[in-house]
Amino acid sequence: GCRLPVPPQLMARITFEDLAELEDEQLDNDVPEDNSEPMDEEEEERLLAHWQAVASTHQVSVPQEMSGPIQLMTRQSQVREQVPYVTVSRHEKLDETVYEERVYPAGKWACVTKGEDLYEQSISMAFMKLMRYICKENSTGRYLGMTVPVVNKIQILEDGTGFVREILTAYYLPAEFQDNPPDPTDPEIAIIQRGPLRVITRVFLGTTTEETITRQISLLWELLGSTDDFHRDMYMVAVYENPGVACRRNEIWFIRRDP
Repeated sequence: GCRLPVPPQLMARITFEDLAELEDEQLDNDVPEDNSEPMDEEEEERLLAHWQAVASTHQVSVPQEMSGPIQLMTRQSQVREQVPYVTVSRHEKLDETVYEERVYPAGKWACVTKGEDLYEQSISMAFMKLMRYICKENSTGRYLGMTVPVVNKIQILEDGTGFVREILTAYYLPAEFQDNPPDPTDPEIAIIQRGPLRVITRVFLGTTTEETITRQISLLWELLGSTDDFHRDMYMVAVYENPGVACRRNEIWFIRRDP
């Protein structure tokens, strides 16, 4: 089952521990400790096979050319830069934070919009594109560094029956690139300057599917009660690990309306 996570700054990394249901052997031992030794072919293939197995549960295939970015991100998995924010208030119950309000400052994000049949397919395919951008497919030709969370923006259909198919997935550019973002090689990636964002956020664990997200939205509305302070037709899902990890830390974000 899901273990309660350690704080986000420690947990904010792509992990494979939770893939035990796919294969008992853990991959942690495969990553060289000093990060300098190259992986051998067998390790590379096993790592790619793990990602492919997970992606298949989302009905997504992971192409062979993702092998390089996957290795690089696994090797760099301890280093994560937190998207900056300020906590405005916390709502606690029995010493646990039920939800909190935060302000995220303006900043530049690399964004991809995908409209596949399933929510999980859209975010997986968008994330693979962003991974390739982060892992050298950019005008600097170097690894840019990972920031967390990656944020997916969802819109609710007018009749309230589900999500609009197009999902925007966004990666916050690390501090050193905020003033001068590297150009993406991929024309589907856009660098967007986003204004400040004020959100109510609540943690949930596990996979992110349309079903689980819809449940989390309902839960947070119940906790907040009746209020018109937040948008009801769009939300954000903040993800702190790669979309393949079975039991990961996520947040649902409600976006405060402009006063």
